[in-house]
This record gives sequence, structure tokens and C-alpha cells, in this order.
Amino acid sequence: MELIILMKKKLITLFVICLLALSMLACSQQSVTQKETPAAVSAVANTESTGDSISYGAQGAKNEKNLTIEKMLAYAIQDEYLAYAEYEYILNNFNNPKPFSNIINAEKKHIGLLSPLFEKYNYQVPANTAKDYLLYPESIGDALKTGVQVEIDNIAMYEAFLKEELPADVKAVFEELKAGSENHKKAFEKN
Repeated sequence: MELIILMKKKLITLFVICLLALSMLACSQQSVTQKETPAAVSAVANTESTGDSISYGAQGAKNEKNLTIEKMLAYAIQDEYLAYAEYEYILNNFNNPKPFSNIINAEKKHIGLLSPLFEKYNYQVPANTAKDYLLYPESIGDALKTGVQVEIDNIAMYEAFLKEELPADVKAVFEELKAGSENHKKAFEKN
């Protein structure tokens, strides 16, 4: 009889431990989900508020201490991937608003300007993982603010790159992309 009581106590203890483990797992899943879809307004606010150091696109370039042509090209195309993906998300979720519907085509062109440089200099084009770094604005107003910040970060990245010693073709592409981002920023601010 004592053996049966002892076994019941062990089963109850095991059951309670399982319940605790499941509730802890559910809590951790909820916090991961909340982190995956922040309602952020800017890329800078997103990284600074979480304390994360992003090594992708303009944010990665800002943190890079040893810029090379290959790294600059990689950060540049990543940032263009990110702008394209962000604007695509906005278009799909806010009923195709202007100026996003116009600017997304320019982002595609920007990627097209960078791609041949990878081939020319025999560098591997980075995989497009931009969707891992997307922001999720909750309104068209937030989307416009996000667009402004994306372009500010992009402009700052190209300004930093243009201070480096660059081959003429790379410099020309970076200058063209910086000018495009300045135009995009104005379009977002106007709206």
C-alpha cells in the first residue's frame, strides 16, 4: 500500500513538473512572437530599443570597422534588398499607396546596378534575407516615417562608402544610388 501511495506521489510530482515546463514554453513562445513582428517606425529605433546590433544593410555598414570593396557592395545590395522588401510589405498591406508604388521600381533598378559589380570583381552576391529584418508599420503614417528612415540610413551608408578609396565604377554606382535615395526621402517627406 505504501508503494502505491509513493508511486502516486511521484506521478503527481511528474505531472506538475510537466505542467510547469509547458507553461514556461508557452511564455517563451509568446515573447518570441512579439519580437518577430514589432510595430516599429524606424530601423534605428528598432535596433536601439532592443539593443541588437544588426549586421545587415546600412545598419551593418554603420557597425563595420574594416570596410572593403566586397563588404561595401554586400551591405549596399542588402540595404537595397531591405528597402525593396519593406516597400513591398507596405504596398501589400496598405492598398498600394504612393509614393511606395513608384519607388519600389527604383529599388529594383538599384539592385540591378549593384549586381554586375559583384560579377566584375568576382564577389559572391549575398543571399536576399531582407525579410528577416523587416519592420511592420501599423499605419500609412508609420509607413511613410519608415520610408524616410530607411532612406536616411541608406544615404548615410553611401556617404560613408564614398569617403573610402573606390574604383571609378563602384564610386559612380554609389553616387547614383545615394542620389536616388535622396529623391526617395523627399518623396516620403512630401507625403
